[in-house]
Amino acid sequence: MTPPPRPELPAPHRVVALLMPPQPAFPLACASEVFGDHGTAVPVRYAFRVCAERPGTVRTDAGYDLLVAAGLDALEGADTVLVPGWGPSAGGEVPPAVVAAVRRAHARGARVVGLCAGAFVPAAAGLLDGRRAATHGARAAELASRFPRVRVDPAVLYVDHGDVATSAGGAAGVDLCLHLVSADQGAGYAARLARRMVMPPHREGCQLQYAELPAAGPAADSLAPLLEWLGERLEQPLSVADMAARARVSPRTLTRRFGEQLGISPGRWLLDRRVAATRALLEETDLPVETIARRVGLSSAVNLRRRFHEALRTTPAAYRRAFRAEGARAAAGADAAAGS
Repeated sequence: MTPPPRPELPAPHRVVALLMPPQPAFPLACASEVFGDHGTAVPVRYAFRVCAERPGTVRTDAGYDLLVAAGLDALEGADTVLVPGWGPSAGGEVPPAVVAAVRRAHARGARVVGLCAGAFVPAAAGLLDGRRAATHGARAAELASRFPRVRVDPAVLYVDHGDVATSAGGAAGVDLCLHLVSADQGAGYAARLARRMVMPPHREGCQLQYAELPAAGPAADSLAPLLEWLGERLEQPLSVADMAARARVSPRTLTRRFGEQLGISPGRWLLDRRVAATRALLEETDLPVETIARRVGLSSAVNLRRRFHEALRTTPAAYRRAFRAEGARAAAGADAAAGS
């Protein structure tokens, strides 16, 4: 008897990082940590590689050099073109060959992502004209001056338009990368990856770049203990007054601290966490929507559907079908690989 054919392994999403000397080391490390190989701990969903305009040695801003084998033709096979920073001394203009290659990749459907000052590259390619963009705070004015058609937002962590995304500097690059993983592979997979990286749940793009205490604020002003407490009690009907009581401050003071440290209101933060928990339960369980609504503190299926649609512009049922189907394909591929 002829055995049934084994299911094909799902093709990984191809991320190609475009490097330019002097290559900023930190945003490249952020990208490779998220999209790189995590061994057997996390199922492989991405294939990560690097390229440069001129293959060979690429110096970094960290005092070491990288040996890059691939040229711009590597972008022709990319699902995501990622620019992990762009050093100020790289020259006043993005090289024309780089601009042309990025435009071609975008035109055939590749997503273009600029981390930190990497936003200068999609801006030079005209992909951000008339659109909001984030970049490193120290270079926001320069980006706005050189590309006046780009609506530079110097405060937010990242901006995602679907086909083009940009982030602020530092750890905001990790936030954007995890956001993209969540959009591609689902909230459950992104959370698993974040745990592997020993990262907390990622911050939303609308949050402020500088999530730090006021200069005169004592350590006790930190919201971290309250956020951890809230995350363990999503199923409970918590109000701003309840949160303030737990933090032993007035609702007005709590709202001010959320604005200073996270850039959003307490209610918005809590709703974001509940929507994230809903996504994970839709992906990973067969629980009815009514049960999920109670588990995440959204009270009813009607309220959950309304809040979910407001956040993601889709229904819980459609979301579950899409990501459960993707998960089933990945699992089938993993079983096939294990049996080969």
